[in-house]
Amino acid sequence: MNIQKVGVLGCGLMGSGIAQVAATAGFGVTVLEVEQKLLDKGFAGIEKSLAKLAEKGTLKESPEAVRARLKGTTKPADLADCDIIIEAIIENVAQKKEMYAGLDGIVKKDTIFASNTSSISITELMTATKRPERFIGLHFFNPVPLMKLVEVVRTIATASDVYETAYDFAKKLGKVPVRASDKSGFIVNRLLVPYLLDAIRAYEEGVGSIEDIDNAMKLGCGYPMGPFTLLDFVGLDTTDERARIFRLHCVQQLRHTIPRDDQQHLSPGAPTQAR
Repeated sequence: MNIQKVGVLGCGLMGSGIAQVAATAGFGVTVLEVEQKLLDKGFAGIEKSLAKLAEKGTLKESPEAVRARLKGTTKPADLADCDIIIEAIIENVAQKKEMYAGLDGIVKKDTIFASNTSSISITELMTATKRPERFIGLHFFNPVPLMKLVEVVRTIATASDVYETAYDFAKKLGKVPVRASDKSGFIVNRLLVPYLLDAIRAYEEGVGSIEDIDNAMKLGCGYPMGPFTLLDFVGLDTTDERARIFRLHCVQQLRHTIPRDDQQHLSPGAPTQAR
């Protein structure tokens, strides 16, 4: 399948970034939002980002040429001819499934559905549609125009040709795709969230100060930033939400226990487990 037209659901931080990257790569992009003011805000951010990239000389064409390939709409019917639709709305299962169910009967039968979720089961989301074999995960990282990685996630129902098309599409966006199966957190967050939670535990237990823990991981492991600085970027609320989702689906639940909840899981006399 040859992808030419891209649909993006949501024009927030991630949705606008995905739209910008797709348009920069030469694809026609239609972004769906619930209100025009949200489109205006998202597109203003895209124009600002394109201007900065142009100043640095990293754009191969003018910002105006890229912007011309971007279209905003509040009408789902305008996505009918898209070859792939990437959802980047709020991390809420019910709202995502409602969005997919509504579009399923509008778009072409061979349209690929993709979710940018970082933690929700792709398998659960695909049940809202009648195209499980054409449903995948495309997890981009923030800020999308700068971060090279994309996790390409397949379920047991994903058709091989669909998966390879999505993988190649990520390459065409100038990204470095990695293959992942539909397990909670995929690759990055499955490893990252326990690390961040362990950093909080280390601070709570007096292992070191926030500054010293950050410096230790930067200088000792070569990380560009320490866990607490990263937590500020990711957001404590986002990390909390991901951890709770992982606890529902991961066998090693203790690794994803939020520090303030530790005591209820480590009651007196309970066997200890490696974290």
